[in-house]
Amino acid sequence: MDYLADCRARLAFDLMSNTWNPVVLWALRTGPHRPSALRRHIGGIRPKVLTETLRRLENHGLVTRTPHPDRVEYTLTALGTTLLPPIAAFGEWAHDHGDEVTIPT
Repeated sequence: MDYLADCRARLAFDLMSNTWNPVVLWALRTGPHRPSALRRHIGGIRPKVLTETLRRLENHGLVTRTPHPDRVEYTLTALGTTLLPPIAAFGEWAHDHGDEVTIPT
């Protein structure tokens, strides 16, 4: 199988290879969140990076932005929810094999 620039698998791998995309999707699995709540829940993500990530995920149809008079909330779309099992599986793999993966020094 070739992984051409417009190959669906390659596009999906590119989407999930962004450090924050799967993290934000996973954080939204429990329901709608305000950006400030996401930052507290995730930890280590700068506000600008979170905003960029949420916009990217919204543009891909994975999250929905819902404005309210006093706040904005983000929630997973049905499509975004379909990514939770692969993210969970990868997380389990990382938990089980993370110590076996070494970073060259």
